[in-house]
Amino acid sequence: MYEEGMRTVDIAVLAGVSQKTVNVVLRRNDVKRRARGSWKRKYHVNEDYFKTWSPTMAYVLGFFAADGCISGQTQTVSFAQNEIEILEVILDELGSNHRIVKNDETGVNILNIHSKIMKDDLMNTHGMFPAKSNSIAFPFVPDEYLSHYMRGYFDGDGSINKQKCYVTFVGGSNKYMKTLEKLLIKRNLKVLIKIEGDGKHFRVIIGNKVSVSAFLKWIYKDKNIYLEKKFLQFKGDSNHKKIIKERQVTYDYEGA
Repeated sequence: MYEEGMRTVDIAVLAGVSQKTVNVVLRRNDVKRRARGSWKRKYHVNEDYFKTWSPTMAYVLGFFAADGCISGQTQTVSFAQNEIEILEVILDELGSNHRIVKNDETGVNILNIHSKIMKDDLMNTHGMFPAKSNSIAFPFVPDEYLSHYMRGYFDGDGSINKQKCYVTFVGGSNKYMKTLEKLLIKRNLKVLIKIEGDGKHFRVIIGNKVSVSAFLKWIYKDKNIYLEKKFLQFKGDSNHKKIIKERQVTYDYEGA
């Protein structure tokens, strides 16, 4: 992070250590230090990415709603996932050269993007705030992009049980999950919501074969980015773990 241009004070906040500790680590590893006051970013990113709706932006926003977080103390937004491939695709989509790092203890891959503009857009335009897990509200998404947003959210927080034929979303925000339930019911899907863990966790379940099939056709119609592992679960093939990014696709789902 330091070599990419990040300040030691910001690194300390993200790492949960003192600024002195960061300096010690840099010194022990013979990292060439910048002159005081000469901070300059060595990475790039399309900072205006979340300003304009598109199918791919809707997907990334949905994925961020599931697996993203915003720092309350620095100008950093982060994506976290076990599978690094999806983060590599998002990194490319954001036009960035930031690094993806792995937490050796948890095995989780983390993509940190340092951008005040992107953070402000996620907060002020799309309602994504620090510590959002229990308080996030479902953002406004134009109808023409809703299927892409839902595919991104499904890739982050959704699961499919083909044998029992249901799709499940799990979240900690009552507001978000209630809106999700109403949205799915509006599409004539059979939906059940369960409250678990003393009211701290919520499950929205799409509950029968017809509804699961309708949901599938909806989120994968005109798909661009998607996690093939979950897509293949619908088709009964879970032996592949791929990320697919297709700009122009015509796909006949009949028989899938």
